[in-house]
Amino acid sequence: MNSEYWENRYQVGTARWDIGQAAPPFVSLLNSPQAPKPGKVAVLGCGRGYDALLFAKHGFDVIGIDFAPSAIASATALAQTAGSSAKFLERDIFELSAEFPHYFDYVLEHTCFCAIAPSQRPVYVKLVREILQPQGQLIGLFFTHSRPGGPPFGSTPTEIRNHFTPDFEILSLKPVTNSVPERQGEEHLGVFQVTVIS
Repeated sequence: MNSEYWENRYQVGTARWDIGQAAPPFVSLLNSPQAPKPGKVAVLGCGRGYDALLFAKHGFDVIGIDFAPSAIASATALAQTAGSSAKFLERDIFELSAEFPHYFDYVLEHTCFCAIAPSQRPVYVKLVREILQPQGQLIGLFFTHSRPGGPPFGSTPTEIRNHFTPDFEILSLKPVTNSVPERQGEEHLGVFQVTVIS
């Protein structure tokens, strides 16, 4: 799927992945005792930036990345209106390694892994590792539906684990109970840490 495909989805109003708010499981995580400490975070496929704004509000240094111009324009406008420190870049995520090598403390994943072709998933894992610092973490809300076709392309918790190991240690990967209604029972929240090479 190229940037024109996604841009067209925004233009014609068929961006069904856009829930109009930050994902409730991220809200719960940041308000919990398990909340990650603030640091530099990349939000891949950030869309209109709701999750990015949420993390910025909690003290994170946030860069949201998307290659649909309308998404970046909307996210930038939302950030300005909210007085948010979040920044947004129009980029192809697969070209970030050269610009941000081992730069981020966290990568935030939400509706990006499910949007790319399943054949690109190994390249996605490599990208995430390359832009994270040693000991960096991926915080991901994965779409674990089993419907045919896509996007969004589904996956199972086992498939997700298999894709991210051995590059990452799976600290947790659990079903969430407070998804938006249309995704109930179809999301897992994971926290994966870059594997230390001894």
